[in-house]
Amino acid sequence: MLDPAFLRVPLTHRALHNVANGRPENSRAAIRAAIAAGYGIEIDLQMSSDGQAMVFHDYALDRLTGESGPIRQRTEADLQTIPLTGDTEGIPTFAEVLALVDGQVPLLVELKDQDGMMGPNVGPLELATAKAIAHYHGPIGVMSFNPHSVAAMAKHAPNVPRGLVTGGYTATDWPLLNAATRDTLRDIPDFDRVSACFISHQADDLDRDRIHDLKQKGVPILCWTVRSQAQENDVRKIADNITFEGYLAEISA
Repeated sequence: MLDPAFLRVPLTHRALHNVANGRPENSRAAIRAAIAAGYGIEIDLQMSSDGQAMVFHDYALDRLTGESGPIRQRTEADLQTIPLTGDTEGIPTFAEVLALVDGQVPLLVELKDQDGMMGPNVGPLELATAKAIAHYHGPIGVMSFNPHSVAAMAKHAPNVPRGLVTGGYTATDWPLLNAATRDTLRDIPDFDRVSACFISHQADDLDRDRIHDLKQKGVPILCWTVRSQAQENDVRKIADNITFEGYLAEISA
């Protein structure tokens, strides 16, 4: 069951990032800022070449650092020396972030698809993630777009709440996925199979029958990514909580 803390405070998308203020996305600085503000935190995990879980969104280093090429071709030690653009610190390991958050706020962890096509070629990142959180104390949840990844987390960390990241799966947003895969994932058929207990759905696609069906069954509905107070007011008609960026969401008393 998802900890109720995930429904009480808004979740910062890739932590409370603002690169102009020295807080790149998924950075230690952005995580510290989110904790100080009392927000929950959403982060992303990619894998190093030596099988370590790294807190980083993209598959390539180019957008977020001064380096280039796939993150998966670099070792953990190498990645920690690569400064994030707008910061002086390198890419953090998942273990570092767990120690930094230390249960102070809810931590929502997205495992990026390592198969490339939402298929079954997963496992190493899930195992590394499970090992890192084995002794973590505090509200935490794991999720992925890839149902196979969520199923792997059920195997490796059965007591950790897990969910599916879901959306409208348009051809524009998902050009590498074939139409059949997009159509299948759009209907969230794997929710029960992977023993998920929540979803985080695309904010501009919430008015969908399947979402209403899950909500009626009592499934917590989180959503991504809200970028204004006006949008937040709208999505909260359906969503139980938001993942946000670009403004400061209000924390209810």
